[in-house]
Amino acid sequence: MRIVNFRTGRELRLGLLMGNRILDPLTAERLEPKEAAWFSSTVDFIEAGKPALTLATSLLDDGAGEWREVSEVTLAAPIRPTTMLCAGSNYRAHNQEKANTPLSGVEPEFFVKTADCIIGPGESILHDSLLTTKLDCETELAVVVGRSGRHIPIDKALEHVFGYTIVNDVTARDRQVRRSPGGTVWYDLGRGKAFDTSAPTGPVIVTADEIGDPQSLRLSTRINGELRQSSSTAEMIWSCAEIIHFFSINFTLRPGMVIITGTPAGTAWSNDPELGGHWQPAPGLVPATRYCLPGDVIECEIEKIGILTNRIVEAPAFATDVPAPAPHY
Repeated sequence: MRIVNFRTGRELRLGLLMGNRILDPLTAERLEPKEAAWFSSTVDFIEAGKPALTLATSLLDDGAGEWREVSEVTLAAPIRPTTMLCAGSNYRAHNQEKANTPLSGVEPEFFVKTADCIIGPGESILHDSLLTTKLDCETELAVVVGRSGRHIPIDKALEHVFGYTIVNDVTARDRQVRRSPGGTVWYDLGRGKAFDTSAPTGPVIVTADEIGDPQSLRLSTRINGELRQSSSTAEMIWSCAEIIHFFSINFTLRPGMVIITGTPAGTAWSNDPELGGHWQPAPGLVPATRYCLPGDVIECEIEKIGILTNRIVEAPAFATDVPAPAPHY
């Protein structure tokens, strides 16, 4: 099953995607009030568990409710968790192309992004030159938690997964990579990773049953049509199950939480000797000659999920208008 969020005017709705059409489950006349509540948001749908999935399947099979063409609506991020748990330095080839800290590849990097970082498909990534002049993009498989748990065993971890989506881990490299006068490298994963529009997410959540083995998915990044990253989740150092176990030691994982799992080789960082990058050529990849700039179009693709596309735009010089809080989904 493929879950989306879409807007018609100002209203945000949960939808079930089939091909190029979206079923709006709340328009199905046969829903009881309790059942309608399951479809009020992505988190509510996930928390409702198997009964909600069974009903959603029935609605799709029956064609109950109103259908909309994808081209007629605006897709939003399929979920907006308050905290996105992030594991970095999780692909061997990526670690070979960049400056590393003493713990790189020894244990997962641990950082977070917040709901304020998240944008949806088609929304703009802000290039804020007061924050960074080295804006980089990374395609990552994201795990959407479906069942609560703490200290989750590795062999049981995938039982806690609702589904998977795509996240672009947009990064301010000149904020992330720091060096001491003695040459020691460390990462500032706060300012380097968490800022406005640094977590494009979507376009859909695909339920775990349709993904199967999360360690056998092809993923790629294209910037202005050039193939920058191309790899497989099989190249992860720590599997999705191991990362779920890792984060569950710190947090009780709850339905709707999102975990991102690292990125492969091919980032712009790999061609930046100033920050310790050292390009490792791979067949078919186009090395970056610069970091991302306004006008660039980023396409993040993962097998069985789809393509997340965003354009980079120049941030306003003075952002004095504060928008209303984003809806919970």
